[in-house]
Amino acid sequence: MRAEKMTYFDSVIPNASAAIKSVREQGKKFVGFYCVFAPQELVVAADAVPVTLCATKEEPIADGEKYLPRNFCPLIKSSYGFAITEKCAFFNNSEFIIGETTCDGKKKMFELMETFKPTVVLEVPQSAKGETQKQYWRSEVARCKTEIEKRLGVTITDEKMKAAIKELNEQRALMRELAHQNTAIPAPLSGLDMLKVMWARNFTFDRAAFNQQLKDLIAELKVMKAKGEGAMPKTAKRIIVTGVPTGVGAEKVLKIIEESGAAIVYIENCSGMKQYLHDVATTGSPLDAIADKYLETPCSCMSPNTGRLELLAKLAKEYHADGVVDVTWVGCHTYNVESRVLKDYLAKHGNVPLLQIETDYSQGDAGQIKTRVEAFLEMAKKH
Repeated sequence: MRAEKMTYFDSVIPNASAAIKSVREQGKKFVGFYCVFAPQELVVAADAVPVTLCATKEEPIADGEKYLPRNFCPLIKSSYGFAITEKCAFFNNSEFIIGETTCDGKKKMFELMETFKPTVVLEVPQSAKGETQKQYWRSEVARCKTEIEKRLGVTITDEKMKAAIKELNEQRALMRELAHQNTAIPAPLSGLDMLKVMWARNFTFDRAAFNQQLKDLIAELKVMKAKGEGAMPKTAKRIIVTGVPTGVGAEKVLKIIEESGAAIVYIENCSGMKQYLHDVATTGSPLDAIADKYLETPCSCMSPNTGRLELLAKLAKEYHADGVVDVTWVGCHTYNVESRVLKDYLAKHGNVPLLQIETDYSQGDAGQIKTRVEAFLEMAKKH
């Protein structure tokens, strides 16, 4: 059974071009970013619109490979292919890009990109632990604030940052409430619909209207829970998806999991719920609070990254997961290494099985992945 309120979220991406035009007509400016480390509150406080840039389609990869190695991460090749072919309307309409040094591949991509697009690259510390790393990251976020002010010709005050914090915290709370509905058995929201809702946020610039749609969807899901209705049968194996970003256009593995009869009850990765885990503190310096929130992101670029391990063990218990599927893009070394660490950790903390799938954006390995997923579901425990 599918929630009727999903109809709105089905329409968001097809209407993106009209949404861009509407923002332009209001005299607002776009600031593009690729990663959840980009401090969106600063863009909102500058009365601009933060927008996630295109990176999840296979088509631009061939163009990206004209400049980047073929064995590069597909997400990076897709991002760069979109940029150089001017096929991403959000990239084209962005005043500048906020980049970050979360991996070597993206660092080199931004070097190439800033030759034709104004770019601010934030240097992310290699660890989130320790006062030195915290202070360093705070200085980078402060530099980002200065760059935004200079490039947009605005002044970002504490009051504007506090208002932006309140606005984005409200949406984070709603996203957490939405995800929480899937702790029910059966889960009322499918994984593919969950992904669509998360992705729709990137294409909706009237945040109040989007939040109301979220509230309406949550209300409907609560009714479904009360009636014992779900997106998949009650007997379906329950799966948490983790790993690399898997946006609309790169949802191959998610689709295979659900076509194989399992219920994806939570999407932990940074295109999923990872970005909504923590609110920005509403006390003290708003700039420092913004920086501290983003440094809490349990990303594999951090070493050590114990936060991700602990989070997934907790989620597996809370969402009654029968298994975890860890999606790794070819060429993504940090997530590839961490997959084995995560597998061992989950085995010791809850005896939760993990299947790692290393893949790219193509459909060439879909049959092989389906075989592996079906075998995994056969052996995954059932609560």
